[in-house]
Amino acid sequence: MHLRRDIALACLCVCSIAMAAGQSSSAKPADDPLKIAIIQFQPAVTSTNEFQRDIGEIEKKFDPRRTELKNLEDQIEGLSNQLQKQGGNLSDAERETRTRTLDSKTKQAQRLEEDSENEYNQAVQDLFGRVAEKVGEVLTAYAKEHGFTLVMDRSEQDQETPAVIWANPTTDITQQIVDAYNAKSGVPAPLPSAPGSSPK
Repeated sequence: MHLRRDIALACLCVCSIAMAAGQSSSAKPADDPLKIAIIQFQPAVTSTNEFQRDIGEIEKKFDPRRTELKNLEDQIEGLSNQLQKQGGNLSDAERETRTRTLDSKTKQAQRLEEDSENEYNQAVQDLFGRVAEKVGEVLTAYAKEHGFTLVMDRSEQDQETPAVIWANPTTDITQQIVDAYNAKSGVPAPLPSAPGSSPK
């Protein structure tokens, strides 16, 4: 189970709301020079200490299901191998019994995988939306404080052209927003994972 790319939709919504909030206050005079910044909003959200802490908790919550699914898959593989090797020597009744058992465990594994994936993805999207909304508020405050006329998102998604084709790296405020959010949230950086214990 992996973080799904479709959380980018939530990213766009939150970022748009944040920018709209920033524009609804005092507009800069037309003769003022533009001051533009870029941000990789989705990576900014997922890089915050709060997101990293909470995604770790979600991973731990689903570890037992991964173990259960792995055990089922091992049982299915074993039953399948037995049928292939011993099928010719089994009675029709025994072959039918083992086939039904194999089908039952296969369906059980499929249901477990689908249910777990759906619940996992929903939990991750809920987490992303919650943190993204607060990161959007920090982004708006930061943009106002530093006098930016416009902040553009350059998060790259699969099979999509980035909104910003090129930008000077000095205009990228992604890390500044992450740092500002971490400072505001007060959540410490998660401890490094032990070797071999990284989330699946």
